[in-house]
Amino acid sequence: MVKIAVDANGGDYGVDTTVLGSMMAVKKFKDLEIILYGDETKIKPLLTDSTRITVVHTADTISMGEKDPVKAIRSQKEASLCLAMKACKNGEADACVTSGPTQCVVVGAHLLVRRLPQMERVALCPFVPNLDGHPRLLLDVGANVELKKEHFGGLALFASVVSQEILKVKEPKVGLLNIGSEPGKGREIEKEAYYYLKDLNGIHFYGNVEPTEIINCPCDVVVTDGFSGNICLKTLEGTAKGMATMLTEEIKSSLGGKIGYLFMRKNLKRFKRRMSSKEVGGAMLFGLSKIVVKAHGNSDPIAFFHAIRLSRELVQADIINKVVSKLPPVEE
Repeated sequence: MVKIAVDANGGDYGVDTTVLGSMMAVKKFKDLEIILYGDETKIKPLLTDSTRITVVHTADTISMGEKDPVKAIRSQKEASLCLAMKACKNGEADACVTSGPTQCVVVGAHLLVRRLPQMERVALCPFVPNLDGHPRLLLDVGANVELKKEHFGGLALFASVVSQEILKVKEPKVGLLNIGSEPGKGREIEKEAYYYLKDLNGIHFYGNVEPTEIINCPCDVVVTDGFSGNICLKTLEGTAKGMATMLTEEIKSSLGGKIGYLFMRKNLKRFKRRMSSKEVGGAMLFGLSKIVVKAHGNSDPIAFFHAIRLSRELVQADIINKVVSKLPPVEE
């Protein structure tokens, strides 16, 4: 059985999302057990099916608007996020899933779950939808504002293993997000990272990748720092939402558009599904000793279900041990 610790109080909608998503997951996967860490008085009325779901009560919740993540993690030890992460760290669960505030999740991962000794940084890595139907890995998208060239290398190795094991890519190509495709482009760190990745054993380096290529990406993994990655990801999400809104407005603007919609309804639904962040299951925190998956703060039950699905797949693939076997040993 795979055991998942769920931060049930976390996210914009709390138990209304996490409980329903958890019930969907245990119904779908017969080898799954879930521990809900959250307010039992709010969970019980929603928990119409408690098959392989247990509840650990705590009313304490880390606010989505928390301004001091370090203080929050250290002072709110009974918060649902902290308890779920501790359960993961202590071996009471195989993975942790949360839709709590991003920086609190990152800090909690550092302080409670801990990094792998071989990894100097952790990174948030979502699965980004692509035109060919095969998601790409983009990291970091928010855990580190700045990185050194060696950090790029560790994250590239980690992501390559995940691409192989989860996305079934035999030889993942790694790209470096940059403002131009030619060597020598970008800031000093991108120039250093380019040549470091080019000579790094264990990865297949593609070269620089421009932001315009992300949705039709020539490689399987794209590495960057958390500042650039976060801007890139949010630009993609904002553009997708904006295009959907404009398309809807154009369809409704004329009788012909409304009639055309009747014939194209299935195509438009498939388009929406291909571009939806709900289907990809949130972002994994790379570099940790245990599996932690960060769902979107505004996840609905379907999106949270997919975050649980992703965490289950990562556990079954034994990702952490496979990554450790590929990373260079820790120097004494």
